[in-house]
Amino acid sequence: MGWYPVTLDLTGRRCVVIGGGSVSERKVTGLLAADAAVTVISPSLTPILAGLASAGRIVHVARRYRRGDLRAAALAFTTTADPRVNAAVAREGQWRGTLVNAADDPVNCDFILPSVLRRGHLTVAVSTGGAAPALARSVRERLEPRLGPEVALLADITADVRRELRAHGHVADGARWHRALDAPLRRLVARGDRAGARRRLISTLMPAPRGERPPPRPVSGDPGLGEPA
Repeated sequence: MGWYPVTLDLTGRRCVVIGGGSVSERKVTGLLAADAAVTVISPSLTPILAGLASAGRIVHVARRYRRGDLRAAALAFTTTADPRVNAAVAREGQWRGTLVNAADDPVNCDFILPSVLRRGHLTVAVSTGGAAPALARSVRERLEPRLGPEVALLADITADVRRELRAHGHVADGARWHRALDAPLRRLVARGDRAGARRRLISTLMPAPRGERPPPRPVSGDPGLGEPA
């Protein structure tokens, strides 16, 4: 089976999690990070989920799944160990057009979840298409020390500069961005020099005035994000 990687905007959209255990905690945490409107359907909840419900961050329906629970849901997750529940949720999802993920039950999945690393605006997702989840997690864990907290600052600066360029009617192509995200820029970011990094990025990406040649760029290696030279 082929899987198509995609990033969804779930802001304010209803997402249903069926089950109230530790697996559900992980699903709920990811959904809340995406600003989804989360409903958990389960007779009982873990202390963490109960705390989220008490704080009004999730809606708790204290009973087992019933047909109709996926009404108006963008996504649904079932984390029970009951294959009959998984199959029933999958059938309702197909009928309503709601995408369903059943934990450890690929037959009843419309989508699977990658192993995710987040650094501010940057999200790195590693997946084996469900074939080897442990390998996906291992690769993600190897990436973590290479993508330190400074990458979040770099992503924030890059997003800010991109907005400013667009506001002035300038659009830099991929090749220009690639050249701009160089080792000297990352050194500034690693030192926490936000203003200096922002100035350098703007000066590199902003077209030079007509008749004026841009200054020569320094020659440097490309040690990779998270490893400033």
